Amino acid sequence: MLLRVALAVAVLVIFVYGLVDVIRTDGRLTRGISKPAWIVVMIVLPVVGAILWLLIGRPRGSSPQQQSQRHPTAPDDDPDFLRNLEARRRNQAEAERLKKLKDDMDAKAKDDGKGSGKDKHETDEHDNDGLK
Repeated sequence: MLLRVALAVAVLVIFVYGLVDVIRTDGRLTRGISKPAWIVVMIVLPVVGAILWLLIGRPRGSSPQQQSQRHPTAPDDDPDFLRNLEARRRNQAEAERLKKLKDDMDAKAKDDGKGSGKDKHETDEHDNDGLK
């Protein structure tokens, strides 16, 4: 009796694992037959379908967890988005710094233009006083 229950649980676990794996796998990656056909095979022949799926139909070298990690679900999980975000932040900070420096230089040039005219005139008078 216990053996029958264990066998039934094992069959159920294999069937559910295989069916969930077929459903989560991208249809373009299935081998042998199409994804809907694999689902039908899994339902009609639960144990045999699951074994065939695991041996023949499943994509090689990839698991559902690896596939889901390749496609981030949120922007903060996407390294490209974060890298671009950081680059944009740096570019914006650099543009603000350059604008501030330009404004400071323009203000200084404006002040120097007013002040240097007076200083030059005063310097010329002092030079002329020394020559006279």
